[in-house]
Amino acid sequence: MSPLARTRGREGRSMAQAKKITMYALALFILYTIINQPARAADLVQVGFVGISNGAKSIGQFMHDLVN
Repeated sequence: MSPLARTRGREGRSMAQAKKITMYALALFILYTIINQPARAADLVQVGFVGISNGAKSIGQFMHDLVN
């Protein structure tokens, strides 16, 4: 194996570890928010669903306009 390939392998592993740490930190933050401020967490979830709903409606309208 070439030195470059070994370096890329190490970089890939360190990126995977960084991603894993980031996901754990995000999960802890979400749990902390839900436990300490459940009303605020519910508001954030509602905002997220409204955003997804609006996006889906916009895509549907675009497709409808594209066909007509």
